[in-house]
Amino acid sequence: MQLQPQYTSYFNQLISRFEADNPGIKVKWVDVPWAAMESKILTAVAAKTAPDVVNLNPNFASQLAEKDVWMDLTNKVPSDIQQQYLPNIWKASTLEGKTFGVPWYLTTRIAIYNRELLQKAGLAQPPATFAELFKAATQIKEKTGKYAFFSTLVPTDSGEVLESFVQQGVSLVDSQGKAAFNTPQGKAIFQSWVELYKNGRLPKEALTEGHRHGIDLYQQGETAILSSSPEFLRTIGNNAPAIAKVSAPAAQLTGETGKKNVAVMNLVIPKMTDQPEAALKFALFVTNNENQLAFAKAANVLPSTQAALQDPYFSQVPAQATPLDQARIISAKQLQEAEVLIPAMKNVKQLQKLIYENLQSAMLGQKSVDQAIGDAEKGWNEANQ
Repeated sequence: MQLQPQYTSYFNQLISRFEADNPGIKVKWVDVPWAAMESKILTAVAAKTAPDVVNLNPNFASQLAEKDVWMDLTNKVPSDIQQQYLPNIWKASTLEGKTFGVPWYLTTRIAIYNRELLQKAGLAQPPATFAELFKAATQIKEKTGKYAFFSTLVPTDSGEVLESFVQQGVSLVDSQGKAAFNTPQGKAIFQSWVELYKNGRLPKEALTEGHRHGIDLYQQGETAILSSSPEFLRTIGNNAPAIAKVSAPAAQLTGETGKKNVAVMNLVIPKMTDQPEAALKFALFVTNNENQLAFAKAANVLPSTQAALQDPYFSQVPAQATPLDQARIISAKQLQEAEVLIPAMKNVKQLQKLIYENLQSAMLGQKSVDQAIGDAEKGWNEANQ
């Protein structure tokens, strides 16, 4: 998924080594843009032309796991190999006790902040929690005319706002799968997002533009804080050198729970493959310790195997450390406490859609907060009886 042309050389060498070790097996690599991946794989599955190995993420892959599309790997991957991966990360690709994917590379969000804007706003440190961020949003807007941050509420885009509920101690669903977010605490978080928008502290495009717009705003100097992966420091350096000069990394924003998000990329194998053994062998080769470490260093991401993560590259700050080096260490350190905040579950995208659409309605004054959160709860429970 969107790894060409930057990593073409890495994958061509990887594939050549695999083919040399496995005479008779040929690998054809097809790279697909991020935005097109979901529609392409859905079409391929429906047409019974799916690839033998697919790079997805647990969130989307779980939607097809519900339909029994992927090979069940629970007993196909030996337990000693399963144990090489971080336990929480291995669990991210399981649904109802069945493993549907092999973990690959990881990212934990960090906060990238504009030192100059924070200084103008009179803030000595970047906010560490959403409560601090919402408070700082007023100060930043009043002192600089800029926004503190951008978060999208487009239902089909980033789940960051949904994750913020979990980080602030709200359960989204209970053990029976019923809505659990309509509580005093859940309502208070709904209210805080609504007030932020109504008071002009969140860009109006939050209702219409996806997370990439947040990157554009930060690079234009229009927001003070960007929640993203460490790799975006490199992007900012290329696209907006003046902003890069005043940018620094900090730990991921969280709530009183201290929970931090980890995003997982995985490899899944369609049940319809006519090469099940070769497909699994290749998936485990791509994600073994040696290859994960090499890719993590090349792409500035984190590995999902325990041995690769122990490499000093992820814990020792080099002399003359760049912001990218600092971000890598922050990101790797967070991985010890990070988790998939919204685990694989049925209809998870529907849950995000209901909460985001009702948040939007309250922000636009079409519903009260009480009605909005009540409608989201009712919509979820009725659809998942």
